[in-house]
Amino acid sequence: MADVNTGGDGGHGRHQKKRAKKLPTRIDMTPMVDLGFLLLTFFMLTTTFSKPKVIELTPPVKTNDSTKIKDTLALTVVLSGNNKVYYYNGELKQDPDSNNINLTDFSDNGIRKVILARNSYVLNQLAPLDQQRQSQHMSDTVYDKAKQKIQGSKYALFVIIKTDSIAKYVNVVAMLDEMNICNVDKYALIDASKPEELMIEDYNHKHNIK
Repeated sequence: MADVNTGGDGGHGRHQKKRAKKLPTRIDMTPMVDLGFLLLTFFMLTTTFSKPKVIELTPPVKTNDSTKIKDTLALTVVLSGNNKVYYYNGELKQDPDSNNINLTDFSDNGIRKVILARNSYVLNQLAPLDQQRQSQHMSDTVYDKAKQKIQGSKYALFVIIKTDSIAKYVNVVAMLDEMNICNVDKYALIDASKPEELMIEDYNHKHNIK
């Protein structure tokens, strides 16, 4: 603090009031630093760190059952480069004159629309259950059990997801997300076969796709 002092002028024999000296402003940052460390420690101890998100894949149980899936319930999706998504219903026709491969993408009217159209049985069965759940007439536990039973029905769609040599991992993840969105519980993830790659080349050649 500045002090105001009074004293004699020495030569004139009278008192004069001296001006207060202006001292430089000094701010002590020590309490602020201590507060910063206390807040940092508090947030570190109380904050819940986000857990890494993973996709749960349940491998099928080994069985001797070799029952063939009906063509009406089978959908094969082949992921390729440049976000291309090839698909065909039922069994692959390896004759170029009867090539049943089609091309789509991950847009709103792409592969999701195809899967939803093919998975109509499951969606129609789940619709009334969703209404009961939203109106709180059905508990989550009962809903999950009923949903799992419907998705595992023999009438449910089975999707076979395949990848070629230039498919990107991000597209595989996006395709697995589509399975959850479209309520598809029966699916498999394998590599594309040589006949499928040949039919894709034939499709690209006929439609001038590079």
